[in-house]
Amino acid sequence: MKSIKERLLPYMNPLLADAPRPDFDSISIADFEPALEQVLEESRQLVTKLTSQGVDTWESLAYPLEETDDQLNKVWSVISHYNSVLNSDELREIYKRLIGLLTDYNTEMGQNVALYEAYQRLADRSDFASLSQAQQQSIKHILRSFKLSGVALPEAKKQRYSELKKKLSSLSNIFSENVLDATQAWTLHIESKEQLPGLPDSTLQLLASLAKENDHKGGYLLTLDAPCYLPVMTYCEDASIREKMYEAFMTRASEQGPHAGKWDNSETIQEILVARQALAKLLSFDNYAHQSLATKMAESVDEVVAFLEQLADKGGTFAKQELEDLKAFAKEESGSDIFNVWDSAFYAEKLKQNRFDISQEALRPYFPAPTVLNGLFEIVKRLFNVEVFAKPEVSSFHPDACYYSIFSEGKEIAGFYLDLYARKNKRGGAWMAECRSRRRLSDGSIQVPVAFLVCNFTPPVDGKPSLLTHNEVTTLFHEFGHGLHHMLTNIEVAGVSGISGVPWDVVELPSQFLENWCWQEESLAMMSKHFETGEPLPKVMLDKMLAAKYFQSGMMMMRQIEFSLFDFLLHRDFSEKENNDVLALMDYVRNKVAVIKPPEYTRFSHAFSHIFAGGYAAGYYSYKWAEVLAADAFSRFEEEGIFNPQTGLDYKEHILQMGGSIEAVDMFVNFRGRKPSVEPLLRQAGMKV
Repeated sequence: MKSIKERLLPYMNPLLADAPRPDFDSISIADFEPALEQVLEESRQLVTKLTSQGVDTWESLAYPLEETDDQLNKVWSVISHYNSVLNSDELREIYKRLIGLLTDYNTEMGQNVALYEAYQRLADRSDFASLSQAQQQSIKHILRSFKLSGVALPEAKKQRYSELKKKLSSLSNIFSENVLDATQAWTLHIESKEQLPGLPDSTLQLLASLAKENDHKGGYLLTLDAPCYLPVMTYCEDASIREKMYEAFMTRASEQGPHAGKWDNSETIQEILVARQALAKLLSFDNYAHQSLATKMAESVDEVVAFLEQLADKGGTFAKQELEDLKAFAKEESGSDIFNVWDSAFYAEKLKQNRFDISQEALRPYFPAPTVLNGLFEIVKRLFNVEVFAKPEVSSFHPDACYYSIFSEGKEIAGFYLDLYARKNKRGGAWMAECRSRRRLSDGSIQVPVAFLVCNFTPPVDGKPSLLTHNEVTTLFHEFGHGLHHMLTNIEVAGVSGISGVPWDVVELPSQFLENWCWQEESLAMMSKHFETGEPLPKVMLDKMLAAKYFQSGMMMMRQIEFSLFDFLLHRDFSEKENNDVLALMDYVRNKVAVIKPPEYTRFSHAFSHIFAGGYAAGYYSYKWAEVLAADAFSRFEEEGIFNPQTGLDYKEHILQMGGSIEAVDMFVNFRGRKPSVEPLLRQAGMKV
């Protein structure tokens, strides 16, 4: 336990060091609480001082508060990151306390009338228009945030708002922990590889390694983590094992399945929905979906529903035919009319191989992680005139993670930590998170933006590099697209630089946009070579892979629409006064748009972390909305050349560099020359008739 003196001296806490990036060699979780407490206290003192000064300008009000917000974000980014990638019982307890402190602080600041009035006076000044566009937009966003934080509410309702926000923060954390615990609790030990027919050698090696790590004397250990779950569901010929894994995965954190009732999120989901609806009503919104759109590009609840239904109409016909083809093939292969949902990925892969003679496993040897990274960096160099260099001497939070610097014209402009591999106590999925934001400092210099880029790929095994499926390559490009959005900004105001201030239904534009280079012959040649022979991806395999690009694209689209509609209708129609059956709504949506109906025991909602523990509540539609923007943006490259330097620089200037400093539709029009169209997405998905 640190002394009072140590807790009060900022330079003695490595989290509070004035440094371009965190000093992970010096940071420990014991530093988290005193660092956060100090930053919050200093911020409160500063707000009191600034709101009593009587003069409200950018320099006297907005900039000092941007500085203290930046300090807070630096501290919290590390705490939050550790909670996601280095989770432990000790950290969980600390994190619960700290997320409560942060939530209280954010609510307190958001409801500070004196602070709101100070910002409003700044916005009302006669010289407000002389501020930069980014500064003006930042102030507008801040004023909007005050209103969404209930600054105008009477005191009793402010208190209620505070209670609801704190409760939601706690519930989201509980939901996330339940999913992580349920995922890691289930394992299945298999004695011999003969019991796992069809599994590729790469997966068997991983499972053998997992068995050894978990104190089994031999055999293979199956888990619900993606590097294990996906290959088993795709390749294992034993349907009983696929069924066991499917049931365990689709009942995580629920009252069903092998751990029924343990880590059950049923009540947590209801509590979250009740609190969100109460919050929306408190702020005079019709529902939480309506509230969600206050900060998005979409203008109305009806517009979002109509958008999803339009895509469902376009994709439904293709999806139904794809399913009929799959069922017919499965019957031919198995001799049975019975088609179970856990058979879907297995027979889909067989059909794909039958039709195109290509598989993800066949491609894996040609995508070793180091080669893919080098190709990614070369593509980014050609598109945006920036260079990426590894900096292994920079300390990191885990041996698997490495720091990289991005240079432009010989000057370092950004950096990122890359953490590629799955491991114990690391949250599943893939994501990008902010570590440092770009902003102009008081001495005139620029703070270099830094990102965390996280994936959960199969780690290197037995001296071999990590070999990626093409799907994983696409995931890497997706997250790096987010990273570029954060890192290549040229905005100097933190509130609208990078991804800050960007509408949530536009945030996925740069990520999905960059995925397109995973499907171009010229770019694929840069990122692929056999890990043993060094041979390039054979032309015949490339042609087969590209031919298979649209395979089951209709079914994949309908799956995303299913999740999007469920999320949006759940938050549009939820009522505290009526019977709200989440499972019944899921069934309704499935009957409306899904092509494959799962068993009744499935509880997809109970592990739907995007909407119950992430930032996508009433916003999961953002993936499809932004996919329209991304496809349309890429269509200009199709017209002008995928490595056309001017097109790349235009995209960098109008999309990546602008952050949230201008309205999203204006940003898009400035690049594309017109408003977005859905046609390029349908064409690129092979659905244009």
